[in-house]
Amino acid sequence: MDKTGSPSKKNIRDYWWKSMVQLNENIVGIDAAIFMHPTTWKASGHVDAFNDPLIDNKDSKKRYRADVLIEDYVAKIENKIKKEVTKAAKRFGDAFDKEQFLSANPRVVEYQTKAESILKRMGQSLEKEDLADVKSLIEELEIACPETGSRNWTDVKQFNLMFGTKLGASADTAMDLYLRPETAQGIFVNFLNVQKSGRMKLPFGIAQTGKAFRNEIVARQFIFRMREFEQMEMQFFIPPGTQKEWYKYWKEKRLKWHQSLGLGNDNYRFHDHDKLAHYADAATDIEFNFPFGFKELEGIHSRTDFDLGNHEKFAGKKLQYFDPERNENYVPYVVETSIGLDRIFLALFSKSLQEETLEDGSTRTVLKLPPVMAPTQLAVFPLVKKDGLPEIARKIVEDLKWDFAVAYDEKDAVGRRYRRQDALGTPFCITIDHQTSEDQTVTVRNRDTMAQERIAVDAIGELLKEKLSFSELLKKL
Repeated sequence: MDKTGSPSKKNIRDYWWKSMVQLNENIVGIDAAIFMHPTTWKASGHVDAFNDPLIDNKDSKKRYRADVLIEDYVAKIENKIKKEVTKAAKRFGDAFDKEQFLSANPRVVEYQTKAESILKRMGQSLEKEDLADVKSLIEELEIACPETGSRNWTDVKQFNLMFGTKLGASADTAMDLYLRPETAQGIFVNFLNVQKSGRMKLPFGIAQTGKAFRNEIVARQFIFRMREFEQMEMQFFIPPGTQKEWYKYWKEKRLKWHQSLGLGNDNYRFHDHDKLAHYADAATDIEFNFPFGFKELEGIHSRTDFDLGNHEKFAGKKLQYFDPERNENYVPYVVETSIGLDRIFLALFSKSLQEETLEDGSTRTVLKLPPVMAPTQLAVFPLVKKDGLPEIARKIVEDLKWDFAVAYDEKDAVGRRYRRQDALGTPFCITIDHQTSEDQTVTVRNRDTMAQERIAVDAIGELLKEKLSFSELLKKL
């Protein structure tokens, strides 16, 4: 990540942490280890069941995930639906009813039915581990190698996604270890420590952010699918039998969090799983409309008592909670929210980067990130590099840098400097001119509206606090 991406990722992470931990008295944060005892991954099911279906093309020698090939085929069908909607919207204008069109137009209904049946069949086949039928589906749909167009496929095989490594001074005595494929298990093995030391009562959650590692068959689509990535996860521990209501609660809560970023509510949708993971009794993805179609942004899973129950069995140590209201000990159930930080960054970046045509016919590239997510919050320009203006500008930077991410730029004409900061997503620029020396005022320019106003130097800090505070976003939740 460069100087734009890294600060933006930090801001996203901070927003998630504040909304999850700071605003919820019953959710606490931890930072668990990346390396854990290998039995951890046996207990979690990752050694035996953390697989992706792999298929090779015999002619191109390229390797693909079979389920992704099928999902990409379905995405093309969804694009056809989108085109039909766009055409109809133009034809009918203000009278267009999208919902009615989707449910009544014969061609669209046919597309939708086909897409749903393909995904349902794939989900059922993967759940039954009927890999032969997955291959049959690929052949029936005449899915070809994206690079060569060849349809000469191998059988589908399962491929374990964990990275293995060794711990020890010599090969003879070394222990097999794994880089963690998810951060969740570090939460589960620390459940009792957190519950007892924090005197937490159910329901309560444990949150953490951190790196995870997966031996992806094909890392692709820029930073959407990577072998090393960062997760933001929260495991919410609840009494057995209450999972349905809490699953519904966190679905709504997490969707609202995403929508608060202002990327357009139509760009989000839920995708309920037909194929459930080995630990889940319900699962859904919040999908986002990336440039390459709707893809998973966050997963919400009702994990039952699988994790704590299995760790209890493998560790030989009870991981139970005494419920004073029920007057009994039990293994809590869990509802999980798990989001990829890199994917959120990609979603923000892809929707915020825009080309605009201005009134004079010229164009500008502008990164319209939510102001609190911007890597640089304020840019300070002296109008010219003389007459003491750079010194005044530097003094303003020195005063503000303690509370805000501030950049100083004196190169090129002011218009070019504005364009440069627009492309970097900087929400505010201030220009120091000769009038500043006389009355201690500066020109503040807004990135989105390009409007300019004159304010006192002493008022800059208050303006930024008002416009760049996380509290305004958090209040939407």
